Amino acid sequence: MIAKREVRNYAASTRVWVGKYKNSHNLLHWHYDCELLYVESGVIDIFCDKKGHRLTDGGLLYIDSGQVHYMRAVDPETRLIVIIFDYDLVKNFLGDVRLASAEIAGKYPIEPLYRELRELLQKRPPYFGVEAACKVVELVLSIFRREQIVPRGKIDTTSHRFKELLDDISERCEYYTFGDAASFMNMSEAYFSRYFRSMAGITFSQYLNYVRVNRAISLLRGENAPSSTEIADRCGFGTIRNYNRMFRALTGYAPKALPPDYVLQDTFYYPSEASFDPTLHDCELLESGQT
Repeated sequence: MIAKREVRNYAASTRVWVGKYKNSHNLLHWHYDCELLYVESGVIDIFCDKKGHRLTDGGLLYIDSGQVHYMRAVDPETRLIVIIFDYDLVKNFLGDVRLASAEIAGKYPIEPLYRELRELLQKRPPYFGVEAACKVVELVLSIFRREQIVPRGKIDTTSHRFKELLDDISERCEYYTFGDAASFMNMSEAYFSRYFRSMAGITFSQYLNYVRVNRAISLLRGENAPSSTEIADRCGFGTIRNYNRMFRALTGYAPKALPPDYVLQDTFYYPSEASFDPTLHDCELLESGQT
């Protein structure tokens, strides 16, 4: 997922989504929804609210509305339960406070709740959406009662500006330079370099190349795909040589040899040509509440 706002499509009549992933990876992103991440088994690194967290079996993390975050399974067999819900379900009574830490210290019945929610969302009995929402709200209230909370405080204008920058890069990646991005953030280039890496886990140039390769893949798969020269130009690579080199570095394939079903994996580190294996980072949705 390119680092931008994710929009969740919920099932009809509900504002809750659940699923289980194996070997979960993604690039930094955010959404207005809230998210609970529970490690059923394995080890996963999650960056949220400018802090890194390593979760193991039974670990639980709460991602608040609007928080920039990304994750990478350390163990490829890691199984992660994800519960996502509309922030409006809790906004009226939690809008003035937040958890002091995204990582939750107490133990909560996540696994049985996940099974109940998944069954509700699949079978869809009468009023299933209301029932699912009530179950999630009850859990969230329990968490906020038992964990340490702090005032939500004022909006972090720098983080808000950072989100706008990522959206702008996604739309205009062919034009962007490091200097443009630093200027957008009203930061010196040295400070911006440190800030971007602390937020994204990769450098600005690494992230920009990922966005450009992702766009190139979309162009290759469109009807009447442009020439290599045109793709290199429209994605901001400058030359065909640079386009081919970066494409292979991030996908493991030459542009013309890309498999029809290939999906560019969302990783928050930058693989070298010497070590990159495109089969190592498959993120698989094992099951969900959607039918």
